[in-house]
Amino acid sequence: MSTRKRSATMPRMNARLVEKEALQLPVEKRASLAQRLLESLDHLSEAEAEKLWLKEAARRAREIDEGNVRLVSLEELEQRMRARRK
Repeated sequence: MSTRKRSATMPRMNARLVEKEALQLPVEKRASLAQRLLESLDHLSEAEAEKLWLKEAARRAREIDEGNVRLVSLEELEQRMRARRK
């Protein structure tokens, strides 16, 4: 296994190709990869985290504007949460 770091001139892998290849892995390997990817998100810089949250906020606002989600009141949310705890 090579420990060489990718140089700036080395071509970047296409994310869709990486995803396609990863989905072909056995379940144990996919689970391990998923865990490592999720753990890597714990080490984002503040700027990276802010960028991701802004992108997520924009996505959610777009869903609301397009009528793809139904907003609920705080009271309804609390009622749903109590029902789930039963």
